[in-house]
Amino acid sequence: MQRKRTYPTIQGIVAQAVHEHPKKIAIRIPKIRGHKIEYKELSYGKLWDLAGRFGLWIAREIDPGDRVAIISKPSLGWAVSFFAALRAGAVVVPLDAELQRGEVKRILEEAEVKLLFVASHRWDDLSGLAEEVSSLKEVYSLEKEDEYPHLWELIPDEVIEPADAKPDPEELALLMYTSGTTGDAKGVMLSHRNITSNIIAITESIRVGPEDRVVSIVPWYHIYGLTATLLAPLSVGATVLYTDDYRNLIEIARRSHFTILIGVPKLFHAMWRRIEENVKATPVRRILYYVAPKLIGKALKRKLLSPEFRFFVSGGAPLDPRVAKGLRRMGLGIIQGYGLTETAPVLTFSTPFARQAGTVGKPLPGVELRIEDPGPDGYGEVLARGPNVMMGYYRNPQRTKEVLTQDGWFRTGDLGKLDWRGRLYLAGRKKNVIVLESGKNVYPEEVEWELSRIPEIEEVMVYEARRQDKVVVAALIYPNWEALREQGITEKEEAKDLLWEKIREAQRNLAVFKRIKSKEDIDLVDQPFVKSTKQEIKRHLYVEVRR
Repeated sequence: MQRKRTYPTIQGIVAQAVHEHPKKIAIRIPKIRGHKIEYKELSYGKLWDLAGRFGLWIAREIDPGDRVAIISKPSLGWAVSFFAALRAGAVVVPLDAELQRGEVKRILEEAEVKLLFVASHRWDDLSGLAEEVSSLKEVYSLEKEDEYPHLWELIPDEVIEPADAKPDPEELALLMYTSGTTGDAKGVMLSHRNITSNIIAITESIRVGPEDRVVSIVPWYHIYGLTATLLAPLSVGATVLYTDDYRNLIEIARRSHFTILIGVPKLFHAMWRRIEENVKATPVRRILYYVAPKLIGKALKRKLLSPEFRFFVSGGAPLDPRVAKGLRRMGLGIIQGYGLTETAPVLTFSTPFARQAGTVGKPLPGVELRIEDPGPDGYGEVLARGPNVMMGYYRNPQRTKEVLTQDGWFRTGDLGKLDWRGRLYLAGRKKNVIVLESGKNVYPEEVEWELSRIPEIEEVMVYEARRQDKVVVAALIYPNWEALREQGITEKEEAKDLLWEKIREAQRNLAVFKRIKSKEDIDLVDQPFVKSTKQEIKRHLYVEVRR
């Protein structure tokens, strides 16, 4: 009988890197001021010292297993309070920085949070919750430059023995709240083992080490950002740089001599559009792209990226296969990942130069995948099993039972297929699939990829509609009015006429049955779509009204 593998705690896996690299920079928060980049930073030793001392204060205020919530964008204070709470034996509840007060209050009440740490600009809005949430003892700011009570003044100056709780790796470590696209926020219970097994699998799949400088725009309050862009790099002694400055991201990365850039598809789609525009700017570049694409890649690496650049990593949403193919053709590697909050999160990774467009790669070590009830095209629901699969939904046994089978398989709700080499291909969410009268399936995400390449379209949502009692493919579009106004178009009907012509052209890349057949099947919306915290469109707010 095979022996079950044991895993460390989250603080345990990072403590090893602290021991090996105490003077190395662990976290940097860069900011461009004029022509210079300024950094707020912490070494591994300083991060651990602060977290240990602050953890001692937290341990005096709460009992082991109590909840500590953080609501802020990534910062040095965020990192210190996160590790301090874990070292005090608390369960951490990272909350999206954009959540509204009512949403925050509901989660604090459900999770029975004892301490809340907030960004200073949210203090006036959220500090009053200490009077409204019965479990909440106090609210503190994460920044020390403000006039509010903050964590930095709570840290003891000297301690003989810092806090260092040693919970069982099977115990609850994080409560990650995910709203998804259906509006029903769920608390995903993740144990230390769930997280550290995924950290180990990530670092076994991608060679990352102390020499790496990992730049990310993915916030740590998302499980993708927390596990893949903060904890995994820190576990091997790498330096983590976080910025939310999209405009200056590449400049910040280049001047920081980055080796790995981790982002979401939106970033890489925008980057690819700029590269294409640059390539098409002159006849010489166009010829070079087709004859010697790697020469252009080398020039991009030298001028825009960094001599030390290794590869990009994309996750959190589907990446247009043409973007991955185009970057790889120029010698710029990009790894595609797939996972969910419930799987802590990574299930698969592709290789940086995978030849198969569209695959999100093979399962990580320790992860099993299978396809349930595959159709004629091989697509069915993706089920996953492994040490990274969640404990369940907090206080929601019914929903837990719906997605976790008795033998440990998690129903992802995603449609996919596995090829003969075990590589996974995704087609979209099971609940979104459009079934035509012919029996053929249309995956909205695939059509959206094509239409989103139209410059005059800012956002698009493809869905199932009915026309003359027949199921048809339809789309709601939020136009790019700036691009339209440059062409002299300001009226809605004019915009719809132009967009329909553009859509007809773009759909040539799609099989006939997947296409939008009539201009009557597109509608323009006046405002950007309402989205979840992961920036996914909340389809239920739009689809039901139109069926």
